[in-house]
Amino acid sequence: MSFTSAPSRWVDVGLATAGRGVATCGEFLAATTLTLALQSSGAGGRAVAGVLLAATLPLVVLAPLTGRLADQVDSRTLLIGAGLAQSVICLGLAYAGQPQLVIGLVALLACGLAVTQPVLAALVPSMVRPADLPRATALNQTAGLLGVLAGPALAGFLVGGFGTRVPLLIGAASYLALVLAGALIRTRRGGTRRTTASVSSPGGTARATGYTAPATDDAATAANWRLRRDPLLFAMVATLAGVIAAVGAINVIEVFYVRETLGASATVYGLVTGAWTLGVLCGAWTFARFARRFADDGALVQCGLLLLGGCCLMVLVSVTVPVALLLVPIWLLGGICNGGNNVLNNVVMARRVPEAARGRAFAAMGAAVQGAAMLGYLIGGLMLEVTEPRPLIVGCGIAGLLVLVAFVRHVRRAVRAERACSRQDAASTGPASTGPAGAGLATSVAGS
Repeated sequence: MSFTSAPSRWVDVGLATAGRGVATCGEFLAATTLTLALQSSGAGGRAVAGVLLAATLPLVVLAPLTGRLADQVDSRTLLIGAGLAQSVICLGLAYAGQPQLVIGLVALLACGLAVTQPVLAALVPSMVRPADLPRATALNQTAGLLGVLAGPALAGFLVGGFGTRVPLLIGAASYLALVLAGALIRTRRGGTRRTTASVSSPGGTARATGYTAPATDDAATAANWRLRRDPLLFAMVATLAGVIAAVGAINVIEVFYVRETLGASATVYGLVTGAWTLGVLCGAWTFARFARRFADDGALVQCGLLLLGGCCLMVLVSVTVPVALLLVPIWLLGGICNGGNNVLNNVVMARRVPEAARGRAFAAMGAAVQGAAMLGYLIGGLMLEVTEPRPLIVGCGIAGLLVLVAFVRHVRRAVRAERACSRQDAASTGPASTGPAGAGLATSVAGS
């Protein structure tokens, strides 16, 4: 799967982590600011859903294009170009007044995110050895999660103290972190690959130098890779998308439930939103250690199903609270399940997809997830026009559990087929030729 064979480049991982964290903070700072502004101005669920859809639709529609860009264009060029564009667009949001203009700029901002997401997701596995992938994935998630955690909380305080313009200006500045990271990261993929090699110096000491090298994966295998050709990956992504479609309405409903049904302030809303993100952070690190101990991708996918069930259960429990602050521990537990599932999914994806196709792979998974979230936003926005938030939340939790039960059979079938194929490969090639479970299947399926 073409991870780096040299020692893991943790400096590059740190730069990618910092760039993603700061930019994500800006993204959620801007998103929460706009959500609070709409709710405070008396806009209904349709308006909030409209902004969320504008922020999501480009990630779905542009996924085939941006995935190929991530694989074929220099990652440095993409990060610098997209970061500059997003900074300018967010600056425009700070001065936009008409709702139509706001929605249009939000959609343009999401176009930049549609580029940077698969670039960073595919770049991080190229920085580390296979054994370090769970830790690098957890670090990368930590960056995003700290940004998600800080963004809504900052928005709650800044909107209350300074209005909407100041947080949006701060969000515009945050995207410059992607520009800086893109300029400093030495690991590159897409276009002309840059790798690190050891060259002997006159004194006999090895020194590192950058040189141009071709991709190490078989080009035909990468070109022919399709998500549907890997049954286990396809089942994993389909299950995740199905649950998100069922539960995704909570993202629209939450602001009305916390602010109106429970009567909380904007500051408390920021704290409640941040609690889920803090849980995701804790779950990412907890399950990164777990993932390192399992070479069986099927076991990781099945564990992910249990964690998705935990998310749905916490959504159901949330309707029982009398005050908003009691949502904090519930959202914390839900976030732990969410974070663990994210790490397991990313590790399985990176293990099984050829390096040269990872941009397309992560873009495809992102498109499935964001498309499902879009469906949830639509449902939430429409249903809020006819009923109260509390029964809608109950419906979200139950629907998520039902979807999960419906997909369990398909996941288990894919896992059984995976293990049967691995046993056949082991029997035909002998013990000396066997590798981590699932690795041979991933290559054969991708190239079929």
